[in-house]
Amino acid sequence: MTRKQRRLAIIGSCGLVLAVAAGLVLFAMRDSIVFFHGPTDVVEKSIQAGTRFRLGGLVKEGSVVRQGQTVTFEVTDMNRNVPVTYTGILPDLFREGQGVVTEGVLQAGGLFKADSVLARHDENYMPREVADSLKKQGHWQPPGSKPQS
Repeated sequence: MTRKQRRLAIIGSCGLVLAVAAGLVLFAMRDSIVFFHGPTDVVEKSIQAGTRFRLGGLVKEGSVVRQGQTVTFEVTDMNRNVPVTYTGILPDLFREGQGVVTEGVLQAGGLFKADSVLARHDENYMPREVADSLKKQGHWQPPGSKPQS
C-alpha cells in the first residue's frame, strides 16, 4: 500500500467513525429533541412523573391563582390542560390567554412544577410550535387576521 493510499484509508475510516458516532448520538436523543411538549402530548405520550421537559401552550383563562410568590395556572392547547405551579417572579408579559413555555418537572398526579416561565415578548409573537398546534386544532388565528364566521 502506498503512502497516498494509506492516508486516504485513514481519512476514510476517521470519517466513517465520526458518521457512526453522530448517528448514535442522534438516535439516542430522538425523543428529547423537541422544543417543548403540549398538554395533549403529555397525556398521550404518558410522560412519567419525575421527567424534566418543557411544556408549552396558552395560559388558560381564569386559571391563574397567586399566593404570595407562588403562582398556579393551567397550560392548555384547547384540547387538554396541565396544571402548573411556579414559585418566583413571572415575566411582565405573563397573563391569561397568552402563549407560554415553562420548563420543569412533572410531579405525581400530573402537576407540572416549573422552575422557569417564558412569556411572549411582543403582541405578534407566539412560539411557532404553540401556534402550529393551535392552528391544527382550529383554535388560533394569527394576529391581524379576521376571525372566521
